[in-house]
Amino acid sequence: EVQLVQSGGGLVQPGESLRLSCATSGIPFDDYAIGWFRQAPGKDREGISCIEKDDEYTYYSDSVKGRFTISRSAAKSTVYLQMNNLKPEDAAVYYCAAKLGYCSRYGPVDYEYDYWGQGAQVTVSS
Repeated sequence: EVQLVQSGGGLVQPGESLRLSCATSGIPFDDYAIGWFRQAPGKDREGISCIEKDDEYTYYSDSVKGRFTISRSAAKSTVYLQMNNLKPEDAAVYYCAAKLGYCSRYGPVDYEYDYWGQGAQVTVSS
């Protein structure tokens, strides 16, 4: 059984940091690209980051570039999203997802992903 189990959401103030984790099981981790998406109320799901095996390629959307960092641990089959300098507009439910092969060079597209985490709420408010 394939599982992507997320952890690390929460409530923070603007300017603070959070780290999301996405622990995978049931897939050959190195064969999969892992993407991060987010969805705010009333908005479309947005693909914000992606990482391939061995950190050979990473992608960030303009909305998070320079503030968020994606990384992966092959030993733990886990991908992380370090989110710094959070803004109120970053508030959303964040999802990780797994895609066989490579990240799209144009950014994560949800229909390309095979497996999804359960989601984690990130709230940014003073």
